[in-house]
Amino acid sequence: MAAEKVLGFAEARRCVEDHAAKLATPVAESATLLAAAGRYLGEDIAADRDLPPFPRATRDGYAVRSADVRPGASLKLLGQIKAGEVWKGDAIAGGQCVEIMTGAPVPEGADAVIMVEYTQENGGSVKFERGAAAGENVVAAGSEGRRGQVVLKRGTCLGPAQIGIAATVGKSRVAVYRKPRVAILSTGDEVIEVESAPEVQQIRNSNSYSLAAQVMEAGGDPVILPIAPDEKVRLRSLVQEGLESDLLLLSGGVSMGKYDLVEQVLEEFGAEFYFTGARIQPGRPIVFGRARKGKRTYFFGLPGNPVSTLVTFDLFAAHMVAALSGGSRPLRFATAKLAKPVKTKPGLTRFLPAVLAATEVELIPWQGSGDIAATARANCYLVVPEDRPELAAGETVQVLLPR
Repeated sequence: MAAEKVLGFAEARRCVEDHAAKLATPVAESATLLAAAGRYLGEDIAADRDLPPFPRATRDGYAVRSADVRPGASLKLLGQIKAGEVWKGDAIAGGQCVEIMTGAPVPEGADAVIMVEYTQENGGSVKFERGAAAGENVVAAGSEGRRGQVVLKRGTCLGPAQIGIAATVGKSRVAVYRKPRVAILSTGDEVIEVESAPEVQQIRNSNSYSLAAQVMEAGGDPVILPIAPDEKVRLRSLVQEGLESDLLLLSGGVSMGKYDLVEQVLEEFGAEFYFTGARIQPGRPIVFGRARKGKRTYFFGLPGNPVSTLVTFDLFAAHMVAALSGGSRPLRFATAKLAKPVKTKPGLTRFLPAVLAATEVELIPWQGSGDIAATARANCYLVVPEDRPELAAGETVQVLLPR
């Protein structure tokens, strides 16, 4: 068996990040814009024209020369400009104005837009109730980006806003990094398929499905393998199959029990173990390493309890999946006021299911790392530092947010 190497949370996280940083850049492929959603960009994308390409009105009102407008002033109304139209008249001169709609190009000569709420139209003229500053309610041409300027950098995760800007600059297809294949292997004689009727001592294979959902969210393509029994020959065959993927996630079989065979089998593939535990709760028995035979695939051995599986994936494995996808996965922390006191034993950094409402966080009552039902009601994890046996009500605490 591998020599035990248990790290603190920060050191274990840094170990994963260091290995992720050494990965080769993935292969890029072309994808339609919508198919690229949630994936990591494999190219820089530049603006094909100034953004906006014209001075854009941000309010319905009247385009004016700011020097002409003061309370009580009246200007001659020349016409109207709607979004999608261009003013075809002469440049706006002193004493003139044009009615303009939100999104329309501000005509030459005008340098401000006064909102319609501050005006009174009377026949061919408009009376103004207030003055205007130059640039008011106008977005200058090129102020959001210049032609040729990179608006999305390689490695950016393409969310809704990024998809929107890619469409804005005319990209119907983009280069994205290939999704890594992430094998998921649940282990244990007590684990049965989801559709099966369990006997009293059995549990359904929830971990493979929660992990698959997490893998997809992190940018990977999950491959759910058959459940591995607590039997070395079959387990070895399935581990070998899993190591043909870009990353292997094993759930269960990594604690100190008599039939926990995972580490023994991994050693047959020349496994190098970077750590065999982390001082965290839930998830202390997590294993991280790499097979030195075949594809030299990285692997995580995640504890079998459902909450431990969820937490350890978020803390460690998600970043490796994102790196294999061409991106990164920094943890998202925030601070909040603790609603009720919390007492724990020192020595472990704890990530406990909690509910964050506005600026206050409260623990959800739970029955330990097997209580997936409580975790499903949570929207964050309360972080308890390993040197803190007690957190007081009203104290500012750290919470780990979901992606």
